[in-house]
Amino acid sequence: MDRSQKEATIAALNLELQSAALVVVTKQSGMTVAEVTDLRRKMRAAGASYKVTKNRLAVIALKGTQFEGTEGLFKGPTAIAWSKDPVAAAKVATDYAKANDKFKIVGGGLGAVQLDASGIEALSKLPSLDELRASLLGMIQTPATRVAGVLQAPGGQVARVLAAYAKKDEAA
Repeated sequence: MDRSQKEATIAALNLELQSAALVVVTKQSGMTVAEVTDLRRKMRAAGASYKVTKNRLAVIALKGTQFEGTEGLFKGPTAIAWSKDPVAAAKVATDYAKANDKFKIVGGGLGAVQLDASGIEALSKLPSLDELRASLLGMIQTPATRVAGVLQAPGGQVARVLAAYAKKDEAA
C-alpha cells in the first residue's frame, strides 16, 4: 500500500466509524479465507461490517470518533467489526466465536464506553433494535385489539338475544 491508498483507507474507515454505535475488536489468526468470507456474509446480513485492517491504520482511523479509547486493544492480528445497531455486530461476533475456535473477541466500544470480551458477550444477549421495535409495536396494538373486541361484544350479545327470541317465537 502506498501513502495515498493508506490515507483513503483511513478516511473511509473513519467515516464508517463516525456513524457506528458499536465497535468490536477481534482476533482471527488461523482462519481460512472461506471462514472470513462466511463471517463477513453473516455480518452483512445483520447490518454490520467486518474488516481486517492494519492495527496502525485502524488506530489512526479511530481518532476523532467516540471509539478512541479502544486503541489499546489493537495488538497482534486483529480485525474490526462495527454496526449502527448497538447489538448486531456483538451478536454475530459472539455466535461466530462460539462456533469457531480460531475467532476470539478482544473487546470493543459502545459509544464512548470501552467494553471487554465479557461486556461484548453480555451486549449480544440483548434484543436488537428490530426486535425491540417489533415488541413495542405488539404492545401498542394489543390494547387496540382489546378495545375492538369489547366494542364488538355488545353488538354480538344483542344479536344472540334477538336470535333467541326469534327461536322462541317459532317454537310457540
